[in-house]
Amino acid sequence: MDNSLLESLLKALKFSPENTELRFQIAKIYFDSLHYEEAEKHLLYIIDKQPTDDYKFLLAECYFKQSKFNLTEVIIEELIDKNEQIKYLELQCSCYIEQGCAEDALASYQRILNIDTSYRNDDFENLFKVSTHNGNDDFTDQDALSFLKKPDVNFESVGGMDKVKEEIDLKIIKPLLHKDLYKAYGKKIGGGILLYGPPGCGKTHIARATAGEINANFINIGINDILDMWLGSSEKNLHEIFETARANKPCVIFIDEIDALGANRNDINKTAGRTVINQFLSELDGIDSNNDGVLVLGATNAPWYIDPAFRRPGRFDRIIFVAPPDEVARKAIFNIQLKEKPTDNIKLQDLAKKSKEFSGADINASIDIAIEQKLLESFKDGIPKPLTTKDILKAFDKMKPSTKEWFSSAKNYALYSNDSGLYDDILTYLKIKK
Repeated sequence: MDNSLLESLLKALKFSPENTELRFQIAKIYFDSLHYEEAEKHLLYIIDKQPTDDYKFLLAECYFKQSKFNLTEVIIEELIDKNEQIKYLELQCSCYIEQGCAEDALASYQRILNIDTSYRNDDFENLFKVSTHNGNDDFTDQDALSFLKKPDVNFESVGGMDKVKEEIDLKIIKPLLHKDLYKAYGKKIGGGILLYGPPGCGKTHIARATAGEINANFINIGINDILDMWLGSSEKNLHEIFETARANKPCVIFIDEIDALGANRNDINKTAGRTVINQFLSELDGIDSNNDGVLVLGATNAPWYIDPAFRRPGRFDRIIFVAPPDEVARKAIFNIQLKEKPTDNIKLQDLAKKSKEFSGADINASIDIAIEQKLLESFKDGIPKPLTTKDILKAFDKMKPSTKEWFSSAKNYALYSNDSGLYDDILTYLKIKK
């Protein structure tokens, strides 16, 4: 920061506090020196007096730097409505990316390309394109095959989650073990299961273990592996993924953050977004293909945003709540996670009791915190110090269960948007009666 220049400008401002251009220069100096809160204060004062686009855009940048993404969006959308400039769309695109709104980010980037076909931004393109592409815009068979894995974990590797395992056993494992019985009743082997619940509670892990349990191939797909900035490419990507699964049956396709792909079509204004959803529904139905032996597992933290069409029979016809681990499950998770680490008389029951509301991810984090402290002690003489129960309990004091925030939101949906009883499991978990 140029302190001498700033001090001079601040002195001048005392004599001319209504000088908006002077105050704007001060705000820019604060912004360039990463003092965003100070810049914000001056910009808000200016905009109240003289709301120009330049002043508003710098305020939007201030909000973005402070991770105030909702405020950033409000200003940027207003500016874009008046004048669709590339710099406005760039900030909007970055804002969507930071919030994990891949499809909205792609739409913003497409608008930039519509303004300037020669525009290139390596950071944006690296995020939007599938990393395994062969340099082409299309998703090839070879790309899809690169996602194909045989998991080395099964249900024994999953602590607790007995109810979830039972549901999956009924829907997936039993049909594969008794194919002839299912064929006799004309019932297909496959379909879809939607896993929902707070983040970090093992949705991905149980999906991988399911594939391992039945010795099936496993395709783990993120939303960025499907969505592409080019019109029609996302639909083609989806088709190639399903075709790969059909050619390698039995196969489990796991799609994380499926709410980003399957958002309610009534909430989507863009035609491109609706066509991707329609393509996905078509692939699930297997209208032109045989999906027998292909299982699709979707995971979401926000099932209330998913299009109701996804829940029709033959699609995601079984929806499973993945709750935070109970005491028995927490004990099992601690046991699994501490198995290969130096420990001294760990009291798993004590840890399980005192980690109420912890997700599996929270448990891993508590162990990591305890290990970091042990490493500091071990650096002194180079000898690894064993973890104790006390070490991990101390780590609990530095944490809060990450599930609390999710339940505070989910409770409202379960109480007031639950006509079909879809979220009854949430109410049961919270011990709430309507």
